[in-house]
Amino acid sequence: MMATTHALVGLLLAAVASAITGEGSLLVAAAGILGGVFPDLDLYAGHRKTLHFPVYGSLLAALAVGGYVAVGGPVALAVALFVLAAAVHAASDALGGGLELRPWEGTSDRAVYDHFRGVWWRPRRLVRYDGAPEDVLLGVAVAIPGYLAYSGVVRTAVLAAIGVSVAYALVRKPMVALAEHLVHATPAPVLAYVPERFVRDMR
Repeated sequence: MMATTHALVGLLLAAVASAITGEGSLLVAAAGILGGVFPDLDLYAGHRKTLHFPVYGSLLAALAVGGYVAVGGPVALAVALFVLAAAVHAASDALGGGLELRPWEGTSDRAVYDHFRGVWWRPRRLVRYDGAPEDVLLGVAVAIPGYLAYSGVVRTAVLAAIGVSVAYALVRKPMVALAEHLVHATPAPVLAYVPERFVRDMR
């Protein structure tokens, strides 16, 4: 799934938590969004492994939620939401496609790494690949509660995320062809600075 979809899922979690607790601050919304995006910061170094923790992250999220229940307050809620959104991101990546260059071809058996068992979870492909039409629709659907729960800058962020999602979906497949062309046209000394997984399947 797209990073924007994960961000909007994080905002959905924040909206639900705010409705339950009555603590609907901008900090809480930002924590949900940032937690939803955080795991994908490993894009250039062990993607879906380095910062993706579907099992340990879920356990940590349970502890963080318990911590909020114990102490209360917007900061504790924000911490819990950040960790929960990151854990949901990691676990939900198993519902999407694999790590291959063209995930719509369904050739990869790696979706997200399970550090607890030391194995890769297989992709379920309910969302076939990041940027698929169903990915956009999912993002729009989960964005609605967050859009309605907040106002101002959060609503602007929601609309921007949807716009980016639609634009990315339109160029997702052509982008691969363009990337292949660029790899073939780029001198080898320059490619040495590009992570191997980004160019391996394009050579």
